[in-house]
Amino acid sequence: MWTKTYSKTFINVRKKDIWRLWTNVNQWDQWHEDLDYCKMEGPFIVGNHFMLKPKGTSPVRIELTEVEEERKFTDRTKFFGAKMYDVHTVEETEEGVRLTNTLIVTGPLKFLWVKLVAQNVAKTVPQDMEALVTLARSNAVP
Repeated sequence: MWTKTYSKTFINVRKKDIWRLWTNVNQWDQWHEDLDYCKMEGPFIVGNHFMLKPKGTSPVRIELTEVEEERKFTDRTKFFGAKMYDVHTVEETEEGVRLTNTLIVTGPLKFLWVKLVAQNVAKTVPQDMEALVTLARSNAVP
């Protein structure tokens, strides 16, 4: 198993605004600079899936495998010989709102998919997280 975690605490942002943006999958390209689009039909629930189209590559089908309202969600991408899980958590702390992103790759061909996909995804996490928080602050819902 390969794992990479990034976590940062932010002030002046609300947990519910982060959650609202996370669950609005069709608008992820507003804070993911490396996406052409992301499309999901139906509710943000376990078992539903979305299509994510990174710039310069083919669309990928991603399934929601865990959803804990305003706390955490996990999505899974299946590759030949491997699976990649992306765990997103948001929590209130005394210092502010902590966002954590953990990428996990499992399977016999994980070494290949880590090199081809997961390392590149991990590199974009800090930038995407900053963009998400900036958007949440500017689009805060009362």
